[in-house]
Amino acid sequence: MQSKGHGEEHRFEEAPEYRAARLRRALAEDPRTAELGLQVDVRGEHAYLSGTVSSQEYKDQLDKVLHEQEPHLRVHNDVRVVEVAEPPDSEVLR
Repeated sequence: MQSKGHGEEHRFEEAPEYRAARLRRALAEDPRTAELGLQVDVRGEHAYLSGTVSSQEYKDQLDKVLHEQEPHLRVHNDVRVVEVAEPPDSEVLR
């Protein structure tokens, strides 16, 4: 259910843990992110993301997906980028 006031749409208060679960599910199901290993914590109108991803582009996509889900939510993206590189030398197994 939604109610309108002052020209904006407002959702009735949803418990923070349910909101966080819904946002985690959106990140897991969206093909741009498809990420299960991130933490989402919701406090008021703020969402805090943490975890690691493999590129800055991927990290930026997380913000886009969450803003599409809840445009009014302020996202604090504390996800770290850990680039995975090929080892410089090939490993020889003996």
